[in-house]
Amino acid sequence: MPTHSPPDWSQPERLAQRYQSVRAATMARAAPLSAEDQCIQSMAQASPTKWHLAHTSWFFEAVVLQPHVAGYQVFDQRFAYLFNSYYESLGARLPRPDRGLLTRPSLAQVHAYREHVDTAMLHFIADALPGADRSVHTLIELGLNHEQQHQELILTDILHALSCNPLLPPYQDAGASTPSPPAAILPVQWLGLPGGVVQVGHAGADFAFDNETPRHAVLLQPFELADRLVTCGEYLQFIEDGGYRDPACWLSDGWAAAQAQNWQAPAYWLAPGDARRRSQHWQVFGLHGVRPLQADAPVAHLSFYEAAAFAQWAGARLPTEHEWEAAYAAPGVRQMSGHVWQWTRSSYDPYPGFRPLTGAVSEYNGKFMVGQLVLRGGSCATPAGHERASYRNFFAPAARWQFSGLRLARDLR
Repeated sequence: MPTHSPPDWSQPERLAQRYQSVRAATMARAAPLSAEDQCIQSMAQASPTKWHLAHTSWFFEAVVLQPHVAGYQVFDQRFAYLFNSYYESLGARLPRPDRGLLTRPSLAQVHAYREHVDTAMLHFIADALPGADRSVHTLIELGLNHEQQHQELILTDILHALSCNPLLPPYQDAGASTPSPPAAILPVQWLGLPGGVVQVGHAGADFAFDNETPRHAVLLQPFELADRLVTCGEYLQFIEDGGYRDPACWLSDGWAAAQAQNWQAPAYWLAPGDARRRSQHWQVFGLHGVRPLQADAPVAHLSFYEAAAFAQWAGARLPTEHEWEAAYAAPGVRQMSGHVWQWTRSSYDPYPGFRPLTGAVSEYNGKFMVGQLVLRGGSCATPAGHERASYRNFFAPAARWQFSGLRLARDLR
């Protein structure tokens, strides 16, 4: 949630249009999925699509409508327990690993819930919001950006679920197409950056989450950043060179995780001869099903541990999040967003001067600032316009189901 003024939504029709657009985009991401698809939960860290549809509606109901609309009638009192995610101040909730047990309410009831909330929100925006306190505008903008985060999770979570199906069905069939031949992988160009004192964090009046603030100065040593992301072809060289068998490449916790979980390649890679889809060549399962590995495509679905191991093998390192942000608009830099989230070497900590917000939304970001690593950029699953230079994503270091890859950095010699 921003600590500054969001865009001017003083004209109710503008906010109503944005609200309807975001809500429709969520339904569009769910549309290719059957009711059975939308109920499944393949691991505790993921959630069913149906739950995402309901939770994003519950957020508007619990954070905007109930506190600010006199006489608002909730759709179903029981939904607060089912669809609260982690807000302790808003009451008890269903344990996260049990979300896949919600065969009821039905998908049709969840759709009716969304319609109920949408009707109430649009009436509120048209009738009461123009005279409401500015903080209510801010809560709605937070809710819309929160929903865009869940739009991304709908894709990453269902991809994991479908990967557990022996049939490896696609989320969406891209139709018949002739794969284009892989482009030549151009050598990495190293961009030298002088370091020094730089300003990082969000600046301006447009939206940012609270963890992107306050803007502050950091001191960087001179460094070099790769002009592009690491490709699948380059990562395959790491595999073929025995990278998954060499503990010298790995952090201690990463080596333990790789051994315990028998990692041999990025998540969703199919080795030659894999019984699920036999081929003489490496293949990759994605949103459009199983495809031949594209050597020139950015490698995805890596844990932080795998990204760090590759960097060690390559004689480089991962950038810090502040190095990444300082280089965001540097001449010659490419693929900073829209491909894969990029692991950094930075722990997810509060910026100097960060203060949790008051009310229920104080729990949005601050309480997760421990045991996580920062990713920057945005992926192919990130909604258009939702990424920015200061955006801070974060996951545990062993997470692999996101569209997460890497870019190399090294100290300037």
